Amino acid sequence: MNNPVNRGVLRILKLKGMATAEDIRAALGENAGSIDNSLASLTDDGHIKEAKSRYRMTSNGKARLATWLEEERAQVDVQALDDIYEQFHPFNSQFKTLATNWQIRDGEPNDHDNPAYDNAILSQLGELHQRFMPLVERAITLVPRLTHYVARFDEALNKVESGDHAYFLRPIIDSYHTIWFELHEDLIDLTGKSRTEEATAGRAQ
Repeated sequence: MNNPVNRGVLRILKLKGMATAEDIRAALGENAGSIDNSLASLTDDGHIKEAKSRYRMTSNGKARLATWLEEERAQVDVQALDDIYEQFHPFNSQFKTLATNWQIRDGEPNDHDNPAYDNAILSQLGELHQRFMPLVERAITLVPRLTHYVARFDEALNKVESGDHAYFLRPIIDSYHTIWFELHEDLIDLTGKSRTEEATAGRAQ
């Protein structure tokens, strides 16, 4: 279970709930053989189950992941990670504002018939991305398994800027919002907090 790919697969399944092998490969950036071997191993060990080509964790898998996360937190510079998480909050607020403005215009659902309005928001998203990535890089220096977020954020933004606006906020796909949510969850877990606590504090997405 010390295999980092196995741990990465369990972590992605915790974040996504259920996922296909392709979803997991896309998230982790691993090759097909590596992910397939990991899925087979985790299934044999009773940590995950497969149904209709989608995988989810079992109770044993959840318990194993929880233990692993505790071990990981014990090896991380907690003060440095807490500092990163505090700096994440303003970015999170800005991203939520952009998401709201994309969905609502002048108090009504945005029908996206005003290119100037939409383009202004997308420009702000690109600017936010440039300011936000150095913080992600700092998190990676503390927790290297977070490396996959950089390529995923870049890819989602490239798709949005190329005209596929679904990759801004649409759930299920690896949209900018999906990736942002998963990174937020990772930071919450790494700092030993809970989403319930963060929601009470007004900091949950």
